[in-house]
Amino acid sequence: MPLLKFASIKLTLLLVVGILIGTHTKITIHGAFLYTGISLTLLGICFFAIKKDIKHFLFTVFMVCTTISLGVLTTTLNNPLNYSSHYSHNKTSSSKTYTLKITEVLKPNTYYKKYIAEVQAIENKKSSGKILVNISKDSLYFPLHVDDEIKTVASLKGISAPLNPYQFNFRKYMEISGIYHQISLKQEDVIRNKKNRSTLYGFSSKIRNHIIKKLKQAPFGSQELAVIEALLLGQRQDLSDTTYDNYKKAGAVHILAVSGLHIGILLLILEFLLQPLTYLPYGRKIKLVALVFLLWSFALLAGFSASIIRATTMFTFVGYALYLNRPSNTFNILALSMGFILLVINPNLIFQVGFQMSYAAVFTIAWIFPMLQRFWFPKNIVLNKVWQLLSVSIAAQVGVLPISLFYFHQFPSLFFISNILIIPFLGVILGLGILVILLAVANCLPNSIVLVYNTIIYWMNSIVGWVAKQEAFLFSNISFNQLQLVLSYGILILLVTMLSNTTFKKVGYFLASILLWQLLHIYQNNNLQKEQQLWVLHENRNSVIYHQNGTSLTIIASKEKVNSSTLNNYKIEKGIDSVTYKTLLNSYVYNSLALKIIDSTGIYIPRKESAIYLLSNSPKINLDRFIDTVQPVKIIADGSNYKSYITRWRATCKKRKFPFHYTGEKGAYYLE
Repeated sequence: MPLLKFASIKLTLLLVVGILIGTHTKITIHGAFLYTGISLTLLGICFFAIKKDIKHFLFTVFMVCTTISLGVLTTTLNNPLNYSSHYSHNKTSSSKTYTLKITEVLKPNTYYKKYIAEVQAIENKKSSGKILVNISKDSLYFPLHVDDEIKTVASLKGISAPLNPYQFNFRKYMEISGIYHQISLKQEDVIRNKKNRSTLYGFSSKIRNHIIKKLKQAPFGSQELAVIEALLLGQRQDLSDTTYDNYKKAGAVHILAVSGLHIGILLLILEFLLQPLTYLPYGRKIKLVALVFLLWSFALLAGFSASIIRATTMFTFVGYALYLNRPSNTFNILALSMGFILLVINPNLIFQVGFQMSYAAVFTIAWIFPMLQRFWFPKNIVLNKVWQLLSVSIAAQVGVLPISLFYFHQFPSLFFISNILIIPFLGVILGLGILVILLAVANCLPNSIVLVYNTIIYWMNSIVGWVAKQEAFLFSNISFNQLQLVLSYGILILLVTMLSNTTFKKVGYFLASILLWQLLHIYQNNNLQKEQQLWVLHENRNSVIYHQNGTSLTIIASKEKVNSSTLNNYKIEKGIDSVTYKTLLNSYVYNSLALKIIDSTGIYIPRKESAIYLLSNSPKINLDRFIDTVQPVKIIADGSNYKSYITRWRATCKKRKFPFHYTGEKGAYYLE
């Protein structure tokens, strides 16, 4: 079934093009409105001039322009920096009084409780914008909740970019959500307002916290309860890293996020339970209304997170498609829910991994699953159900595989085992879980039901843990770039199109795409073999230099043990297949440029020569005298030095207007 025959899919793709243009260009709100207004006017004139012939070439051109303009407009309107009330237009380095409203509670780390807050006012002047709030943990700490309003005196700080190459960019991740700054506070810095204005999100949070409080009174195991909170309430704060990693390695992490899978199963359960309503007058309409109401009630219960709103919106449209009883409308419904509901409201969703994976999975299930069922239809009812489940799992994994490889660089090949063993029972798990919640809130939850449900969750965790331990079947550290991501989806689309209706032309297109993939692979490998890079990295209490020569990496360090995460990220991105270690020496030459190291001894040769100097392990030197004597090209200080030394060296270089690079501020230094 050719996807592009659906007008809604074409328009959604054009909307995405407009969002990308709006994201990567600086267009004002007035300019975006102007372009959209002109496009709409021309489209209207054309529509009546060609006597409402929507297949006319000119109408198509103006419709394309209008849809792209709409994407640009919605992106511009959703950029908080485009509004004069945004706090960044009133930002200074000095401390100010901020009035904040907590909008989201994040998972804490070792040192801080973390929150997202909306800026209400600065120095009692109305303001807007979201910031990240870090509050240090201590024995007197009282947690904040959604809708809590606080006052504090603080100074804003930027969210740090990654200091080493190819690390996860937390700053960019937060910018997608419109968060550009953070503040760090102590408990005593926070003054709570006694009266808070309630919101729907706050109401949802109170219900959820009340449910969790009731569940904690029941004799659930700690990790079983953490999984229940994640599975039913979308709360993963109490989930241990070990449990989360097990689900990730087993290819079952989607079970822990209330998203499309859960809402889809809930939709099927409700379809079955509400079926008797169809026998009433206007029963099908009553059923649809009840279905939508119950879906969104569950979304409210689960906290109205981005993934939940996305999934509930999508399956609300699927429910409507079921009401129409026309399965061919599925693609139209999905495209409309994605493009002209979610992306118009929040265009930044297109950059979220969860959004991309959800729609990729649902589209490929709707597209590939029927083909797999036609390929083989077992007559045995048990075998047929197993094959249906496996077909859904295969179709979903095919859809999300390129995205998974691009972002996570791994593929759990045993995903079908965990899915076959868990997904058939997930409806029972969700249904029983909702019953447990209702009984817990009503204070009549029997210990027998707690024991049964706790045992079910325990065995689910055990199955996932067993699959995760089969590491021989986990393909990890796979290098996969953006161009490969786009090309792999092109190959997938051509393959499915060819298999659905095989013709000589379609076979040719598919083989050409495979040839293009091979040529790209050869080209990238050829470039990689010629690549030379030298990095001075940032690592606490260690001096580390990476020297890449093709697919080989030499690590030169003052200590043997280096940060494994930094190394692994670099190896994946650059396709490194061999790593050697060397001890840090005093001098290196790279591309005719000398790099000299002054270590803790503080010894250097007092002669003028063209070289970059790396200060390592806090050498006790007079930097003024050193600059006058040696006249270096640049001075670099890495993470092995004391902060007090860095402060003194920075001040000296600033006074003399001499180039100084501290890796703890400016990130790793790349020698060209």
